[in-house]
Amino acid sequence: MSQQKKKVLVGLSGGVDSAVSAALLLEQGYEVIGAFMKNWSATTKCHGEEQECGWRTERRDAMRVAAHLGIPFVTFDFEEAYRTQVIDTMFAEFQKGRTPNPDILCNKIVKFDLFLKEADKLGCDFIATGHYARVDYQNNRTRILVGKDEHKDQSYFLWAIPPSSLDRVLFPVGGMKKPQVRKKAKALGLPVHDKKDSVGICFVGEVDFMSFLRERIPEDPGEIITTEGKVVGTHPGVAFFTIGQRKGLNAPGGPYYVIAKDQVTKRLVVSSQFHPTLYHKNLVADQLNWFHRPSIFPHACVARVRYRQAPEACVIEKIEEDNVFVVFKKDQRAVTPGQSIVFYDGEEMIGGGVILE
Repeated sequence: MSQQKKKVLVGLSGGVDSAVSAALLLEQGYEVIGAFMKNWSATTKCHGEEQECGWRTERRDAMRVAAHLGIPFVTFDFEEAYRTQVIDTMFAEFQKGRTPNPDILCNKIVKFDLFLKEADKLGCDFIATGHYARVDYQNNRTRILVGKDEHKDQSYFLWAIPPSSLDRVLFPVGGMKKPQVRKKAKALGLPVHDKKDSVGICFVGEVDFMSFLRERIPEDPGEIITTEGKVVGTHPGVAFFTIGQRKGLNAPGGPYYVIAKDQVTKRLVVSSQFHPTLYHKNLVADQLNWFHRPSIFPHACVARVRYRQAPEACVIEKIEEDNVFVVFKKDQRAVTPGQSIVFYDGEEMIGGGVILE
């Protein structure tokens, strides 16, 4: 590092991971500014009760961390962009019968675009977040690597971020495991050292997801039918269900799992979790984003089709314009249109796309 300190804008969420990230950067000699992103303030329903999004509590905790570390603190209001480009897009995808991942869209639009632009205004060289992932520079390019904690690795959620931002991104806790992060936070006396991890939708929090969807998507009831053609119940709308889902079906004779959705007939097709049509070896994905695009095909690698899934061996058979055709070595359960497939060469996350079929 040069004699002049490099300046970093750290996204302080109010949680322990971002707090330790800021502390580590200070120890490494960076000039650190803490920033809270206000993206959602509406009330939502959770466990049957209306509750306000906890952004005020999270911001207060972020401010306490900044004060403890003695760093400047700023707040950015991205709520309009988050609502129109993340939440509205999520609802539109569900209405089409797809199952999107709003956290991935949030990273792409908010954390690694709008946030980076604010860093530019403040004269910052880098941005940093508490993601469990790593970046390094090898063979004349910057790479995203999986986090050292395999149980917390969040590289799956980063496949869609702008590749141009990568040279300016830091993930300070990516080389640590969660217990180490907790221990470090406690040793530093950080006020959030024992705070529980957040759950639910990025910036929205824990919600009753069916109720959340019903705020914008009208019910459109239809039949629940087995693969043998037997009607076993009714449902409030195919948009409220995803492939592989069991919860919420409430059909006698189960448990049943959704294996297909028919937007035209409004039918949910269900069967046991072991039914062969719930498993697929091939898929097509679009909306591709590459950090290191394969140049020779077929290209053997590993991929995930959902978060926390163990990487599965596959072959990228071909890439055409904005589509990729992938064949897995083993059958994959509940491959879901709208969800993401993320590709890895060893520890490096090389890119991803949205599952089309």
